[in-house]
Amino acid sequence: MTLYADDPLAGPNQLALLLAAAVASVISIFYGVRWKDIISHISKSISSTSSAIIILLIIGALSGSWLISGIVPAMIYYGLQILDPKIFLFASCIICAIVSIASGSSWSTIATVGIALIGIGKSMGFSEGVIAGSIISGAYFGDKMSPLSDTTNLAAAVAETELFSHIKYMMFTTIPSFIITLVIFLFIGFKFDYASTENINLLLESIDKTFNINIYLFLVPIAVIFLIIKKTPAIPALVAGTLLGVIFAMIFQPNIILEVSQMKEISFKAYYMAAINAMGTSINIESSNTLINDLLSSKGMHGMLNTIWLVVCAMSFGGAMEAGGLLSRISIPLIKYAKSTGSLIATTSTTCIFFNLTTSDQYLSIVVPGRMFSKSYKDKGLAAENLSRTIEDSGTVTSVLIPWNTCGAAQSAVMGIATLSYLPFCFFNLISPIMTIIYGYFGIKIKKLTKNLD
Repeated sequence: MTLYADDPLAGPNQLALLLAAAVASVISIFYGVRWKDIISHISKSISSTSSAIIILLIIGALSGSWLISGIVPAMIYYGLQILDPKIFLFASCIICAIVSIASGSSWSTIATVGIALIGIGKSMGFSEGVIAGSIISGAYFGDKMSPLSDTTNLAAAVAETELFSHIKYMMFTTIPSFIITLVIFLFIGFKFDYASTENINLLLESIDKTFNINIYLFLVPIAVIFLIIKKTPAIPALVAGTLLGVIFAMIFQPNIILEVSQMKEISFKAYYMAAINAMGTSINIESSNTLINDLLSSKGMHGMLNTIWLVVCAMSFGGAMEAGGLLSRISIPLIKYAKSTGSLIATTSTTCIFFNLTTSDQYLSIVVPGRMFSKSYKDKGLAAENLSRTIEDSGTVTSVLIPWNTCGAAQSAVMGIATLSYLPFCFFNLISPIMTIIYGYFGIKIKKLTKNLD
């Protein structure tokens, strides 16, 4: 993992999973499982993520269209204006949550607006560890709750849960954890004396010069939220958001259209090329401020291919393990100690953290426990939402706290702050697994399986 630093999606994990799938297949054949049955399990495992794969591609397209339309920059622009020294940590956490919900990515949020907030926070006199803690807490809250997030889609797919049902059920543990986090940052903020916040004006000026910023841009995310509330399936809702982003780019950002399309004048061809480039490929928009230039970039659908590659390889590994009954051999010793609902959820949570520690990969901490404990939840009459919520509360958020995990290594390198320096201040990430275990033991919002009356 060290050899590939923060670029593990480029191939090492995928090849390791495929090699592990091959080994699992050989072991299964040795114990009498037919190759035809192994392939059947692998195919079924991969097909269970087909919707998630499509959603991931749409997410890539949406991120590009929301960039060229100015929607995400507008969120940053108005968010920065609420920053007051005494509520800086509180506001930073909320800003990162908003951006992460909009983009579906904690990584891009931390690598863009997070970098700017670190510079602003340092100028106010805050320690870099507590600044990073507020940024990571907000970014991972948004990552969990966004229908655009790859981990959110993956957790729902692995547990065989409908995406928006998964998000709705996560709210019961995630929102209380986030509220507690915000209260803590407010308390810390009011204890400090502060310096000037003039750097904010430079960021605002740069965004304002690059984009046509106005409140009408918020109509697009509001429309997507409305569709979600009305229980529109994820794919149509996200496609609508993507197309609206393109339309708003045509209306409000003609200069961005020209830059992305590399055309000299506005025309149908310029609109078409800008839309295709933004949705399908990598784009970079230059501004006068180097602090936000990383924010003004998107990889489109192309940027999702390595994640999809990893998902396919992970599900191949899971299918091969299931074919030979190997997952049950691993999980039985753990599951036999889970006599109650609370102990089952606690065991699932600690297993996710264990995989984050040992496999150094966030995706594996979601996929493998999700497959291991799926049957146990069904046997206890627990709905799949309990499983998907637990692996998100424990697997997604704790990866960034581990120095040798891909997330921890990446964020430490991006922010220039040691993992153990920000770990004590990532309150949301620390509280989330505790919250889900408490809910399990006290039977709070534990959804039961409903019987099929047909």
